[in-house]
Parts: sequence; structure tokens; C-alpha cells
Amino acid sequence: MERDAYFDNARLLMIAFVVFGHLIQPYQDMLFLQMSYTWIYTFHMPVFIFLAGFFARGAGNKAAVEKLAKKLLLPFLFFQVIYTIYYFMIGKDGWMESILVPQWALWFLLSLFCWHILLILFKRIRPSLGIPLAVFIGLLVGYLNEIGGALSLSRTFVFFPFFLIGYWVTKEQLAVLRQIPIRIGGGLLLIAAGALFYLYPDIPTDWLLGSKSYAVLGAGEAGGLIRLLVYLFSGVMMISVLALIPNKKMPFTKYGQRTLYVYLLHGFFIQWIRVDDLFEVSNSLDVLGLLIVTLSIVMVLSQRWMLRIWKPLIELKSP
Repeated sequence: MERDAYFDNARLLMIAFVVFGHLIQPYQDMLFLQMSYTWIYTFHMPVFIFLAGFFARGAGNKAAVEKLAKKLLLPFLFFQVIYTIYYFMIGKDGWMESILVPQWALWFLLSLFCWHILLILFKRIRPSLGIPLAVFIGLLVGYLNEIGGALSLSRTFVFFPFFLIGYWVTKEQLAVLRQIPIRIGGGLLLIAAGALFYLYPDIPTDWLLGSKSYAVLGAGEAGGLIRLLVYLFSGVMMISVLALIPNKKMPFTKYGQRTLYVYLLHGFFIQWIRVDDLFEVSNSLDVLGLLIVTLSIVMVLSQRWMLRIWKPLIELKSP
């Protein structure tokens, strides 16, 4: 069967946002990059997680769980060790984190496995009840200080509603988003959100990460309401982005099939750049340079020769 270009385009665009967001994180003293960082984090992981849920159709049986354990948990363990060694070699602070805390962006592999496990239960509940229940759990865990970065538990529960929504959404419902009025509205909303973050740059981005309790975020009892507003805002941003993704096959569409490699490997570049403080960013040309670096990382890690090198560790298959 021929792949749907829409989903490969979506994956490629989101992985580019992931890499760019990680790359610009140290340079938020520049207002434009601070705005860009907040803007990106309102939607890039919700969209990624939504797409993962959309393709979780066969999840829930024993064979699928065993296959997922090999596909997600073993690469997680491999890269947890590899990144720990790499951080030590480049002199990164805090390289010896608890073994229970995923290194770098590896939390996604652990959470993705857990989302499939949660789906065994939630797919038996009709979406009109299951999705609000998932949101309620995501709000509730913020009041529990014991649930945080360890084993990616906080992110697992906080981001699960996006995964569950993706599971229940149909291809026909996604096609509705490509209607011209919705696309225009989505584009205008994304521009408005960028303007909002430019005018109010001090909006705390930790709320978008889903990894901390309300007490750590300094919100207390009001944390649930704030997270609910974050859910609503990120949901609207996610819909706006999905509406604007092209559905035609393009020369770069094929790279959308290889985003897992980019996701797992781009940290080697980003952390090296951060530790050695390779770039100095002070003007628009420097921002353009960061965009070029981002696209270069995505393209290099998407090449077939890179897949052949890392396939034994990532997919547990011979090159």
C-alpha cells in the first residue's frame, strides 16, 4: 500500500520543530527565539503524540505488547546507557542522573509504551467518557508530588489525552480540517499565538513540558485550572497545525518515515553544541544559521547510510 503523504509530511515537520526547539533553548535571551520556543512547545509534542495514537489501531493484545516492548523498551535501555556515557565524555553536568529518569528525550519511548498499555483499558470505554477521564487524570497527577520525571510518569499521564484523541479520530475527520475556512482560521490562530508570546515573553514554558507537579511549578491549588487551560490552548494549536500540513507528496516527504532516528540521535549534536557553547546568537542572521543547522541535522540523520548504521540498536534488525 502506498503511504499517505499527509502523515509523513506531519512527522517531518514536527521533528524539525523538535530539533529547532531543542537547539534554541539556550538562546532565549533573544526575544524572537524566546517567543519561538514557547510557540513551538504549545503544539509540537501534542501533534507527535496525537499521530502516535492515530496509528495505534492494533494495540491492546498480548502479541502487540510484546512487539512494542522490543520496539520501544530495548532501544530505551540501549540509548539510556549510550547517552549517559556520551554525557560523561563531553563533560555535561548532571550526567549521572538516577537510572529511573530518562536521559534527554528518551522519555517519549517510555511514555509511548505506557500509552499503549493504558489503551488496553481506555479503548473499552467510549470516547465521550474516556477522553474526559484521561484529561481528569492528567489534571489530578499534578497534585501528587511523587509523580514527576522518574520513569516519565508525569508526562505519561499529562500527554495521554492527546494520544487517546488520536486513537479515536478517523481519517475522514482529519480530512475535514483541510477545508479552506478551517485552514485560514488555523493559520490566523498560529500567527496570533506567536504575536501573543512576543508581547508577553515571560509566560512560563514549564507548564508545556508536563513533567512537574503543581507545587514545583509554584501554582498550588490553582494548578489544575492552569493545566486545563494549557490543554485547551495546546489542543487548538494542534488542530491549527494539522489543518495546515500539506497532503501532497513532495521530494522531502520520504524523510517523514525516518523521524524516530532523528528523534533518538539529534541529542548527540544538540548536547555537544550546548556543552561547547559553539554558537553565539545576537541577530537575525544568527537565527537563520540556527535554522540551517536544524535542517542539516534532520537531513543527515534521515539518510539511508545513517539508518544502516543505527538500525541494529533502534529497530533490532540487521542493516
